[in-house]
Formats: sequence, C-alpha cells, structure tokens
Amino acid sequence: MSSRKGTSRSIVDRSARYLLLLSALVSIFVVFLIGLFTLREGLPALREIGLGSLLTGRVWRPQRGEFGLLAMIAGSVLVTMGAMLLGVPLALGCAIFLAEVAPDRVRAVVRPAVELLAGIPSVIYGLFGMVVLVPLVRRVPVPGNTGFGLLSASIVLAVMILPTITNIAEDAIRAVPREYKEGSLALGTTHWQTIVGVTLPAARSGIVAAIILGVGRALGETMAMIMVIGNSIIFPKPLDNNPLTLFLSQARTLTGNIAVEISYATGLHESALFATGVVLFVLIMIVNTTAHLLIRERAR
Repeated sequence: MSSRKGTSRSIVDRSARYLLLLSALVSIFVVFLIGLFTLREGLPALREIGLGSLLTGRVWRPQRGEFGLLAMIAGSVLVTMGAMLLGVPLALGCAIFLAEVAPDRVRAVVRPAVELLAGIPSVIYGLFGMVVLVPLVRRVPVPGNTGFGLLSASIVLAVMILPTITNIAEDAIRAVPREYKEGSLALGTTHWQTIVGVTLPAARSGIVAAIILGVGRALGETMAMIMVIGNSIIFPKPLDNNPLTLFLSQARTLTGNIAVEISYATGLHESALFATGVVLFVLIMIVNTTAHLLIRERAR
C-alpha cells in the first residue's frame, strides 16, 4: 500500500516538474517568436535603408523616403533620463521608509498604495497628465512652451516607474543580513547612519538592478507618452538660451512612433516601423539582462 502511494507521489512530482518546465519553455519560445517576427518584418528596411542610416538619420519623413530614428531615440533617452531623475530619489526614499522606518500599521497602508500604482492603466496616467500637468507646465513663461513636452512626460513616467523600483529596492534592503545592522548599531552609530553607511551599500547591487528595471519600464511605455509628450518629430532642443528649457521641448519616443503610424503604414514605411521595434527590443533586452546579472551577483 505504501509503495503504491510512493509511486503515485513520484508520478505527481514528475508531472508537476515537467509541466513547470513546459511553461518556462513556452514563455521563452513566445519571446523568441516575437523577436523573430519583428526582425523578419523589419529586414526589408534594414537592408534598403541600412542600420547606420536608420540609427543616425535626423529626419523621419516616410513620404519622401527618409527614415531617421535619431530624433525618436533622443526623445526616448531624454524622457527616460528625466523620469529617472525625478522618480529614483522618490522610489528609494519610499523603499527605505517601508523597509527600515515605517511602523507596521503605516507600512500596511503605504505598501498597498504604492503597489496600486502599478495596476492603474497607462491611459489614466496620460489623462491625468493632459488635464493636470500640461496646464501647470504651460504656465512656465518660456516662448514656445505649450505644456506638452519632455517635462510633462517625465513627471508622468516617474510616477509610473515608482512601484517597480520601490518594490525591488525594498526587497534588496530587507535582504541585508541583520548582523550587519546590529554590528553597526553596537559600534555607536545612529539608525540613519546605519542605513546610509551599512544597509544601502550592502544592498547596492539590488538597488541598481531595480533602477535598471525601471529604465526598461520607462523605455517601453507608449500610451501615456503619446498623450503628453507632444508627438512632434523634431530633435529636442532648448526653447531659449537656458539649456534646462530642453525639457519643455516637444518630442516623440520610439514606442510612440510605432503606435501613431503603424495603422496606416505600408511597404517600406511599415517595415521601417518594425525595424524601430527591433531597435527597441534589443535596447530593452540589454537593460533587462543587465538587471538580472546584477541581481544574480547580489545573490552570490
């Protein structure tokens, strides 16, 4: 009787293991198919236009056969940089508060509120940006400032990446061995000095991985960016002699370029949009791979 039970348990265990392996392989296969499909559709543009011309061209005018992505690459990089400058300090502060400072009752309220931000549809963020942020930014007295631009998009994106960075950074801080903190406190340091001098350096690789994953999240955002960035196919530049007015300039991102034009694109134009997807796919894969390597290094 016991041997039968042992045999049935062994069969169940093996079946569960193979089922989980199959699920993992299917996930990898789906990603491979997406990459292969995007590359296949973008190959005609890569062959006819050339990867170099596609990446360094400053003009995007499909009607004239000009397919330069440099303006959109600059828009994506600048809005991501702006979002990280605004969002990373806030996210790290929130992670430190939740992991080291907040009482249990406060943590039970704040953490679900932060996680709720990840479940809000991006179009809602875009609507908030259009109705609230754009009119506020428009009040900045700079000639040519419409309110739509990199600053509004960066603020919206900073809020959107907040839960990603906060959750991963909090886990990294909590993973620091308790002995490190107790040893620091035993030497006479304050709680804050322990956080700054011991906890954060020990959790550095995990925090960096959280930031990198936030960059990947920012690069892939589409709908909210379309609604607040202005979608002008121009190379971002300052509106006056102050270089900071660069962030008041309108722009377009790589993801926004695909979403706006794919519905009516045909021929080489359509293939160039798929080539844009290839560039974006490679960028996000590099970002995610870097984050996973850092997380693995922290685990060691």
